[in-house]
Amino acid sequence: MFLKKLILINYRSFSQETFEFNAKINCFVGRNGIGKTNILDAIYHLAFGKSYFNPVTVQNIKHGEDFFMIDGTFEKDGRTEHIVCSVKKGQKKVIKRNNKAYERLSEHVGTLPAVMIAPADSDLIAEGSETRRKFMDGIIAQSDTAYLQNLISYNKILTQRNALLKYFALNNAFNRETLAVYNTQLHTYATALFNERKAFIEAFVPIFREQYAAIAGADEDVDLGYESQLFEGELIHLLDRQLSRDKALQYTTAGTHKDDLLFGIKGHPVKKFGSQGQQKSFLVAL
Repeated sequence: MFLKKLILINYRSFSQETFEFNAKINCFVGRNGIGKTNILDAIYHLAFGKSYFNPVTVQNIKHGEDFFMIDGTFEKDGRTEHIVCSVKKGQKKVIKRNNKAYERLSEHVGTLPAVMIAPADSDLIAEGSETRRKFMDGIIAQSDTAYLQNLISYNKILTQRNALLKYFALNNAFNRETLAVYNTQLHTYATALFNERKAFIEAFVPIFREQYAAIAGADEDVDLGYESQLFEGELIHLLDRQLSRDKALQYTTAGTHKDDLLFGIKGHPVKKFGSQGQQKSFLVAL
């Protein structure tokens, strides 16, 4: 799959520009501030339905205008794919594939697989587990729409369960039957996410190590691990075990929303023991 043509209208710094691309490597060259990064962001927007640099959609509309449009023509498996993403102030975002609008934006994820490498990627090492989960989820969701739907459903039930725990605390009340309904649903979605993440890591690690060796040489032993409370047991039992703590803290302390990726080099955490060069090579390999 490659992007043949890109048309930008009122997107960030562009009023109206058209770009045509080669099927191999394309480079953007020019002085600072002319919009090179905005071109990359527009491509990312077409692939994921959102900006990489500014997730607030209306803020990607060029100043003084009331809409933007990103129009991309791709060649995929010998066929031409036409993707258009447009937003008008006060209205919801619309993404069309071959002139047909998606009912849900999540249906589009994975149609145009893409990878963005940016300075902010250092957050994968420096920041907390949420950043690394998002990285993992973003990769899996591009190839598995069922995973994305399970993730959306899990997060929805998690929000509702947390709201229920707050309600219990505020009203000095407790209803075990109601909580059990949320526990069962959370367990179902968490189990699916956990199994998919395990399978992903098993397949991903050999590829990651191969890429790291190509960048930095085969002398450095790197590793990528998956940490999850579900290795200890099924979530339905973990939730029962954590009930007193959840009630006290008023949020859910067990589940796949606590999962993490562990980055290692020579048996030690990359964050603490990796040099700047090793960390950069690690991120590019990822």
